[in-house]
Amino acid sequence: MTTSYDDQNIFARMLRGEIPNDTVAENEHALAFRDIRPQAKVHVLVIPKGPYIAYDDFAAKASDAEIVAFNRLVAQVARQEGIAPESGGNGFRAITNAGEDGVQEVPHFHLHLLGGNNMGRMVSRP
Repeated sequence: MTTSYDDQNIFARMLRGEIPNDTVAENEHALAFRDIRPQAKVHVLVIPKGPYIAYDDFAAKASDAEIVAFNRLVAQVARQEGIAPESGGNGFRAITNAGEDGVQEVPHFHLHLLGGNNMGRMVSRP
């Protein structure tokens, strides 16, 4: 995995308005949009607007305001999409992949919020 941010990745291009997306919610520091290949009834991606490669990069370098705004947007989307238990939903899975072993496809930190159906076991042991 690269150690420097690639500003030509698809999410960076979405943030610049070069590629359209199906926006679900947005705030000053984060954007949430529907996945183009949904893996559940509800599959929304939440990304920070800053140039962070993966979760560890975001957690280490983002400002407090960015971290709070990102997490608040995740909570807002879970409630808005009806998957948050506190709003009557049956729950959800939040997944973030990092690097080659984590099978990260886009080198911009993103969180998959999946729900609307039973997600099954998280992983199987090899």
